[in-house]
Amino acid sequence: MFSGIIAATGRISRIEPLAKGLSLTIEAGGLDLSDVALGDSIACNGVCLTVVKLDGERFGVDVSRETLECTVGLDGLNEVNLEKALRLADRLGGHLVSGHVDGVGEVLRFAPLGESFELVIRAPRELAKFIARKGSITVDGVSLTTNNVDGAEFSINLIPHTLEMTTLKHLQAGSRLNLEVDLIARYCERLLAADDPR
Repeated sequence: MFSGIIAATGRISRIEPLAKGLSLTIEAGGLDLSDVALGDSIACNGVCLTVVKLDGERFGVDVSRETLECTVGLDGLNEVNLEKALRLADRLGGHLVSGHVDGVGEVLRFAPLGESFELVIRAPRELAKFIARKGSITVDGVSLTTNNVDGAEFSINLIPHTLEMTTLKHLQAGSRLNLEVDLIARYCERLLAADDPR
């Protein structure tokens, strides 16, 4: 589990093909790897990945073809948002994030709004029912609060600190993003569906 509070931005520095996916080497940036062991989980742009190599300030992960097909940002030499998995004693500054991407959204607008920026995203239609005004959503691994929701489109206000600490500062109209909807909304939907006698 994760909180959606980004600890550092890193960069994919090497990509090697696997039989069914890719092997990535990621420069950890400011992420402290001193307590990371092989087999630990690190969220990369919101995708929970298992550490398979450690080398100083770099770590390696393998990404399956299935993961590559339902996410964005892991198949190029891109900057990535990084967060280590939570420990039970950690503060939950964002919200509960599983690191399992639900779908890919598209940026419709990213523009200054006073001292902040307004980010408008179109989510896949099947995710719209899980996105609520003033609710939580994870965008490329970042825990954010929605301002307004209109069908599958929603807006977020990004403060300068969030932009400074994450890759979201590079967004523009047409950018594609990994989205994870609120875990509680997912479970509520499943519970309601289980009570449906159809």
